[in-house]
Amino acid sequence: MSGERPINADEPAADAAAGAAAEKSEKEPGKAAAEQSKPTSPKPKPPRKPIPTALKLIGGAVVVAVAFIVAAVIGGGGGENASGPEGPAPVPAGGETRTDQEAPPAHQAATELGYPAFATANTTRIGGSDPASNAAAAALAVFPATTPNQRPAAVTLVDEGDWEAAVAAAVLMAAPVRAPLLFSAAGGPPEPTAEALDALAPEGSPATGGAAAFALGEVADPDLSGAVTRVKGRGATAAAAVAGLRDRLTDSAPAHFVVAPSGQPGFAMPAAAWAARSGDPVLFAGRDDLPKATAMALKRHPKVPVFVLGPSSAISSQVVREIAGAGGSVNRVSGEDPATNAVAFARYAKGSFGWNVNDPGHGFVVTRDDSPLDAAAAAPLSAAGTWGPLLLTDSAATLPAALRDYLLDVKPGYTSDPTRAFYNHVWLIGDQEAIGVEQQAEINELAELAKIGDEEE
Repeated sequence: MSGERPINADEPAADAAAGAAAEKSEKEPGKAAAEQSKPTSPKPKPPRKPIPTALKLIGGAVVVAVAFIVAAVIGGGGGENASGPEGPAPVPAGGETRTDQEAPPAHQAATELGYPAFATANTTRIGGSDPASNAAAAALAVFPATTPNQRPAAVTLVDEGDWEAAVAAAVLMAAPVRAPLLFSAAGGPPEPTAEALDALAPEGSPATGGAAAFALGEVADPDLSGAVTRVKGRGATAAAAVAGLRDRLTDSAPAHFVVAPSGQPGFAMPAAAWAARSGDPVLFAGRDDLPKATAMALKRHPKVPVFVLGPSSAISSQVVREIAGAGGSVNRVSGEDPATNAVAFARYAKGSFGWNVNDPGHGFVVTRDDSPLDAAAAAPLSAAGTWGPLLLTDSAATLPAALRDYLLDVKPGYTSDPTRAFYNHVWLIGDQEAIGVEQQAEINELAELAKIGDEEE
């Protein structure tokens, strides 16, 4: 691990060595099996609803929020008498969450949607208090929807009670489908999802098979003009069905499979970002068992390489051997805990698989390791803008050592001209109870461009 000296960014960095070591396995062809999904008939197109007032408030809310974070980071914002009863007070620096009564109306509107509510020079926060808000925010950040060509052709609706299906559904954000994920329920979508659907207004396209929405689990049909394609099953079965749907929509085999642990969500979370970026399906295995649906999905493509995410305590070596028997060659990417595992995946490269982020000039997404739904919600951010891997923190107050060391190792630097340097940007997912302001400030410092060496022309 490097010390305090950041990586030079005046010239492109040399290719870094890949992270975690690969495990050998056997490969064996298998027989094909497919999961079925069922499209429903299109509904008559309803009149276009106006964009909600909350969305119109976003611009003003961000300005207010930036003032909050600056005041918090510099440590005081002028004291408790600095603003009168009409003006906003600074966000408490201790990571405490303001009550609805204390928050200004525009800040409330942004927080309810989970829109990026706080920003520093190198970080942007999507500060929703729940995954539905964060998913709606991420979708709107990637698809601003102010004109028709800024809207996605389809969205994916997932039951909040099925995190495995949500992580697997991130693959539908990859090209050419580009369907961001939103959360819903049998009784209808929560308000953030309904407002995001209203703004995004997907209508389907040839790339989506004509579907305006893909629905996983027991979720109500959305009020959209296009068809809804339903994917049956839960957990590993739903994940295998999504892999089959991806095959049909793209009319191609995947380049790789990722098999993630169903019993330890923290180790599985980084798979969502990679699926959205790469189009590689995510399947699931238990520590000591390989679900039938996963084995069947692997057998459909016996020559496709498989990458197991997580240590042997999450997916045993015996299950890895079973995976090798059902599919192609198998390699493991792992770390001893979720934060270390996420860093290992961010560093990893083998052929065309893996982020291989070992130098500055990248985007990153950080969320809590105990919220797999937020990993799925944030997946669109890894497939747009500053494309980058998902990293994990394990508390609101303190960065894990593995994450801090990694961000320091890829910290950007320059020798003479900062405008010719590379830059890092970090999205933070969750409110201050998930990731505190001090932790955001530390991440900002680690991502900040730094001067290297003596002054030169």
